[in-house]
Amino acid sequence: MITSTGTAALSGAAFGLSAGVTPGPLLALVIAQTLAHGPREGGKVALAPLLTDTPIILAAIMLTKSAAGHGPVLGVITLCGAAFLLYCSLDCLRFKPPGSGPAGRQPQKAPGSIRKGVLANFLNPGPYLFWMTVGAPLAIQALAQGWPVLACFLGAFSLTIVAAKFGVALTTWRFGPVLGSRGYAWVMRGLGLMLLAYAALFVRDGWLLFSS
Repeated sequence: MITSTGTAALSGAAFGLSAGVTPGPLLALVIAQTLAHGPREGGKVALAPLLTDTPIILAAIMLTKSAAGHGPVLGVITLCGAAFLLYCSLDCLRFKPPGSGPAGRQPQKAPGSIRKGVLANFLNPGPYLFWMTVGAPLAIQALAQGWPVLACFLGAFSLTIVAAKFGVALTTWRFGPVLGSRGYAWVMRGLGLMLLAYAALFVRDGWLLFSS
């Protein structure tokens, strides 16, 4: 129960930390971009919640108010997410570490980290489901106590989820060199398979949402 700015901040930080380290498409992209392009690019992916959560929260509140019709909408979002995750997984599976190509060089493709992170978060039904089932009711509770309490809840959540993902990026970069170039390639393939599995799950969930 949110009754003050203190409880709002604690609740927001707890949920933000949980969301920040929970395995999922966005966390996989943070790791993949860090291994492929460095912690700066992984950090850009980590910023995605700051860029996307406001419209997601508003959409979740609207969908919550019309719960009877939100299944098909989430179904479309989920299937779009499946397509994007398939694209990201193929990117990871085709990754070649520096020095593995002809003459020891590979053509460098623009990382596009912010774009990938924003799309991954927008097209992932997870944030929508979180805000519809947990976040929106808590936000309404906080708002009932006043705008400063709501600001504490949302601010603590946003800062903590981004900080947690930044921490994952830095940890990945710190311990990544011990893998070596072959290790990099295998980790990227593993992440590609993980994203492919998420894409398959999203397809399944999308059809289930259509029928709900």
